Amino acid sequence: MPNGILLALIAYASYSFSDAVIKSLGGQFTVFEIGFFSTLFAGCFLFFTKPSDERWRDAWRTKRPWAVQARALAGIASGVLSVFAFTTIPLAEVYALIFLAPLLVTILSTVILKERVGPWRWLAVVAGFVGVMLVVRPGFRELHLGHLAAFANAFLAAISVILMRSLAQQEKRTTILGALVGYGLVFNGVGAAATSFSLPGLGQLVWLVLAGVFTAGGQLLQLLAVKYAPANRIAPTHYSQIVWAVILGALFFREYPDWLSLVGLAVVGASGLLTMVREEVRLGTVRWNPFSRTRL
Repeated sequence: MPNGILLALIAYASYSFSDAVIKSLGGQFTVFEIGFFSTLFAGCFLFFTKPSDERWRDAWRTKRPWAVQARALAGIASGVLSVFAFTTIPLAEVYALIFLAPLLVTILSTVILKERVGPWRWLAVVAGFVGVMLVVRPGFRELHLGHLAAFANAFLAAISVILMRSLAQQEKRTTILGALVGYGLVFNGVGAAATSFSLPGLGQLVWLVLAGVFTAGGQLLQLLAVKYAPANRIAPTHYSQIVWAVILGALFFREYPDWLSLVGLAVVGASGLLTMVREEVRLGTVRWNPFSRTRL
């Protein structure tokens, strides 16, 4: 199990570095160009990570096509919004809002899946929103479209998780991942062509490749992690990204959260962990990973 947890920690560190690279590219390219190139390079690396018993040419053979398409579209929209958020507001604030996703899953599961939610999980939901308010502090500091984009990203990520819960036992990984990559390339490619597409220079191309490598590396390491440890043990490591947000934001972008923001980030992390504990108690074992990334 320690090996699995270590791999998961490295995976989420890789995701955080990808987010930092994307943030550094803000202002140089449109969100569609960043999304297109990062998806392209991540897809190139992920092409070689398919399970041995699956074939990429079977990726479009689905048992529930509408649910697969909906999950892919939610992932695409989530990706565009996350790029916009990362390039416009501080990393720590983006993560605080994105980490609302597990809490939104709790809310949506009661509405869509008709699941029963106990008082402890509702307490986690309330605490999570309080933590976000401490970080963002609407009314006390200026809010930007990036904050709205990050919240919308969390909502779409929650929708994606709900869809994944119904698809995980019926669809192949190559089907789910292939649809996401394919639609991502088409959507971002059309968006880039319709706006102000510009070919990246050599130095910029290196950074775009790095963004794809870090994202693909995170995906691969996450897949390896679940081979050594149960998903319910790995899921809490997702909150290590809060630490990376503070470190990377301070080192590279001169973003220094104050003590109230740090308290808020800690509350958000604790509420998410409480949600995971209650889910494990309810199911006996967690059958889904609420922290699966939807953005490539």
